[in-house]
Amino acid sequence: MAQTTIQVLIVDDHAVVRKGIRALLAEIEGIEIVGEASDGQEAVAQADALGPDVILMDLVMPGMDGIEATRQIAAGEAGPPILVLTSFAGDDKVFPAIKAGALGYLLKDSEPADLVEAIQQVYRGEPSLPPSIAQKVLKELRRPSARPPTPDPLTDREMEVLRLVAKGLSNPEIGQQLVIAEATVRTHVSNILGKLHLANRVQATLYALQEGIASLDDSLMRE
Repeated sequence: MAQTTIQVLIVDDHAVVRKGIRALLAEIEGIEIVGEASDGQEAVAQADALGPDVILMDLVMPGMDGIEATRQIAAGEAGPPILVLTSFAGDDKVFPAIKAGALGYLLKDSEPADLVEAIQQVYRGEPSLPPSIAQKVLKELRRPSARPPTPDPLTDREMEVLRLVAKGLSNPEIGQQLVIAEATVRTHVSNILGKLHLANRVQATLYALQEGIASLDDSLMRE
């Protein structure tokens, strides 16, 4: 079977950073750079024109920043997963990026192997949050939820799937545990996200933890 190539769009306002990432990823089998963007507005346009599999998104850029670009792309019908790649780890960047729809968050001083792994994880639809970022998310989760209940309640099976998503299980692992097909798991996850008006599995996990559906001890957010 031929190996799947992950097509990546790089978004950063510094040309030297884009060139550095391109040079790094050019050496990785199974990853192809299909385009670059220097600001959020260009990122939204390139995401639509190129249809990349993964977007590497800087946050602080002139004009439209990465958080607004993430929000617009994630709100699309089939927006690709977004991996934030930034120098900033402050709460004022982490939480807005995740709430906007980012599936992963990585700092620019991370090891190259961590970047490659994070790209592969978000491509598979899996959250990618390093421990330093996960700890910030855990603190945020201790705040009471102000989210109103969904008008379209989850079914018992969807609740089961949501609990397992919050534990960090992949679709194949959920299928094995519940003895259902992987395609059925994907349908359940899609229905959960649609009913709760969430962008991805990170947001679903946060919802499950805030609502007491899953435990912090079992969560993928643990260090």
